[in-house]
Amino acid sequence: MSQKTAAAPIKRELPPLMRVSQAAADRLQHLYATAHAGQLLRISVSTKGCSGKAYDMQFVDTPGEGDEVVKDHGVTLLVDRKATLFLIGSEMDYQEGDLEAGFVFANPNEKGRCGCGESFHV
Repeated sequence: MSQKTAAAPIKRELPPLMRVSQAAADRLQHLYATAHAGQLLRISVSTKGCSGKAYDMQFVDTPGEGDEVVKDHGVTLLVDRKATLFLIGSEMDYQEGDLEAGFVFANPNEKGRCGCGESFHV
């Protein structure tokens, strides 16, 4: 009788949870070096607005339990574990306009946004 040995499953590297554009990385590097030295940006998704979900960002001193660590373009940020399903495949960018500037998300999971742009749904 011959015994069959199960082959170990082939592990492949997972794609990154999310990406950071060069503009967003540059802005984060500036913030990390000045007003938010020693802190990390933490991204979460909350219930808010007309469409139901909104991106929340806050600077924290330490990662929360279960936070996912994202490293891209030389910067590190955190993603709340509960937000990972909403953010998979997203890219965070930083844009400046004549009257406003801020981080924006290109999220392939979004199915729509409210009219004011404050919230989204998946």
